[in-house]
Amino acid sequence: MENLLKEETKQKALNQEIEKNETNELVTEKEQTGFLNSTIGKVINTAIDLGLRWMLPDFVENQVIDVKNSLIKGGLKEGINKAVESGIELGKSVTGIFTGKFENISQAQNAIKNGGIIDGVSNVLDTAISTSIKNGWLPINVASLIRQGKNVILDNISTNIETEFVSQLDNVEKLGKYENNWRNYYNSKDFDGMEREYQKIKDRLKELLPLENTIKQAREIENIHLLIKNNGHDFNLSQEQLQLAGILTA
Repeated sequence: MENLLKEETKQKALNQEIEKNETNELVTEKEQTGFLNSTIGKVINTAIDLGLRWMLPDFVENQVIDVKNSLIKGGLKEGINKAVESGIELGKSVTGIFTGKFENISQAQNAIKNGGIIDGVSNVLDTAISTSIKNGWLPINVASLIRQGKNVILDNISTNIETEFVSQLDNVEKLGKYENNWRNYYNSKDFDGMEREYQKIKDRLKELLPLENTIKQAREIENIHLLIKNNGHDFNLSQEQLQLAGILTA
């Protein structure tokens, strides 16, 4: 009797979690902006690091780090964050994303391309260099080398942003493949196969810009997967459970 009550409590908690998944907003504008800020910010930061090493070939690693820290003191980090944030918002306006949320990767790609982020980063670098010189944090000869090589950094940022969006599109394709594999295993009642694809889906979602349709499909799979797992890998679920999970049986 005690075990039965525990199972009923466990099932009730799972059902409540599924209902929460279905009723909560799937993707918020804040989540999408946060993902893009982080992703594009990392791309820019990496390009600057590589650019500084290329422009200062005679410097050892610690010296390059000191130069980077001088630029950070000059406002580099905060400036990049603002440039990316304002670029995303401007890009949305220019490309007509009036709802505030992207529906697909191409919309986000076009917004970033048209948001003036590269120009913004260029201005941030100029300001950080000038501020660092003024405060004695950066030698003038080093500042001159950075200014001369600034276009290399900007070109790398532009190229790497495009590469990131190619990767995003590839992630969408792979996610679709894993979801189809999961459904095939589900139809074959092969839980081990489902579990392998389920883990791949979870890992891929971490790398992907959150989109409404993408998250909805992934949650449907998550719901039915957890129901079967909680049911001792028994596929004999009630119609009510299947409808609750958001998946209709074939």
